[in-house]
Amino acid sequence: MKTCRLSIIIPTYNERDNVLRIAEHIGNTLKNSYEIVFVDDSNDDTPEILQYLSKSDPHLRFEHRHKERGLGTAVVRGFEIASGDVIAVMDADLQHPPEVLLSMLKAIESGADIVIPSRFIPGGNDGGLKLHRKIVSATARYIGKALIKKLRPISDSTSGFFMFRKDVIKEAELQPIGWKILIEVLARGKYTRVIEIPYQFQARTAGESKMSAQEQWNYIRHLMRLVKDSPEDRRFFYFSLVGLSGVFVNMLIYFFLTMLNLEVRIAGFCSAFVAMLVNFVLNDKITWAYVKTNSVWSRGSKYIITSLIGIGINVGVLDFFYYQLQFNHLLSNLIGISCAVFWNYTINNLWTWSTAKHNNTIIERWTVQNGCESSVEKTGSKCQYF
Repeated sequence: MKTCRLSIIIPTYNERDNVLRIAEHIGNTLKNSYEIVFVDDSNDDTPEILQYLSKSDPHLRFEHRHKERGLGTAVVRGFEIASGDVIAVMDADLQHPPEVLLSMLKAIESGADIVIPSRFIPGGNDGGLKLHRKIVSATARYIGKALIKKLRPISDSTSGFFMFRKDVIKEAELQPIGWKILIEVLARGKYTRVIEIPYQFQARTAGESKMSAQEQWNYIRHLMRLVKDSPEDRRFFYFSLVGLSGVFVNMLIYFFLTMLNLEVRIAGFCSAFVAMLVNFVLNDKITWAYVKTNSVWSRGSKYIITSLIGIGINVGVLDFFYYQLQFNHLLSNLIGISCAVFWNYTINNLWTWSTAKHNNTIIERWTVQNGCESSVEKTGSKCQYF
């Protein structure tokens, strides 16, 4: 098949009642310069139907996989065999309206690298999902945001409906597990501009949902793999583990010092200071091991300054909860430690090991207000409206 502009990847598993309808809907929406690539893992007669359709429609082709199954790997296989320089991914069940492809192409033409139809921006709607599916979807979405930094500014990062320039994944080694291939593209791809557009999620009209407990477990495994492969996302977990060791050291020393009848404020300061030194060594060797932009003395000095302020926060919170609120002194110290940990991670990440980088990715959201198209552009944590 000659090279076309847009390749639409549709993974299928026993979608015999939907493939003809989705092909017709796309054909009525897009007139030329596109192809539909079905990657099929079915064990019913869907392959025979696709075979018939591919002979009657020059825009359609398919590959039936006999020894492999899985939505993520099916989509990646579609990426490999697609001839277009722009790729769209959508489901076969018509819950993703083909008419939205026109708006997605418009966003690509405006300079977007990735376009994501979103159910969760003004004009969008997830009404096609039942309540329990909405709960599962929201839980998956926010777990992803918590674990993967690149997913945080995206409102609908678990969508199965998206479009991107093929160059985004040109150098990426995609390793999807399960059904959320978009998070793989967002986490591993190279891009500078993402546009989200609103869309109305539709109710399934035929076939059965492929959602299962196994797929939900695969999603968690997928996130864990992405965290493992991302130094930026691993860092907080390492810091948390180091912090736990520091809590143990802090509380242990604090306990023995108070057993020796040392005054609570002094015991809190001494135990926090020792824990600070232990944490610096572990963080320098583990958490930020790959960041050596200045000397160990410079890093140590910045860490001590940051941590001394953290100790002040720790002792201040301990003082407030113990003396003012009459909490148990061990619990008061634990609350103080928690406040200090948040301070220490944030400042050390921004200053001591200088890992903070300017976020060059633009997140732009298109909405419709009073019949006129408008957008919100977001760069890092700063939003600009125009």
